[in-house]
Amino acid sequence: MRLVVAIIKPFKMDEVKEALGAIGVAGMTVTEVKGFGRQKGHTELYRGSEYVVDFLPKIKLEIICEDSSVETIIDAIMGSARTEKIGDGKIYVQPVEETVRIRTGERGMEAI
Repeated sequence: MRLVVAIIKPFKMDEVKEALGAIGVAGMTVTEVKGFGRQKGHTELYRGSEYVVDFLPKIKLEIICEDSSVETIIDAIMGSARTEKIGDGKIYVQPVEETVRIRTGERGMEAI
């Protein structure tokens, strides 16, 4: 099993969700996060004062899947989240040793 974590722009969430649904992704965890990378934030003007917005709003998706589904999921996220502008985000893939469904005690892929 693998954990696919994607950081994307908030306005791309609906497109990514539809793309993942189309390839059969049954569930995911979505978190509103803030951060920055090479973008380094930006400067805004508020009531005549300039201030720096260091952390930009992003969406973090977490999907647990079979090893064989990783590339399909990555392709779906990249295809639907890409704007070809700075700040499109990142995708990380990590191994998952065990998954347990609390309600039933199912383990492994059955728990997903």
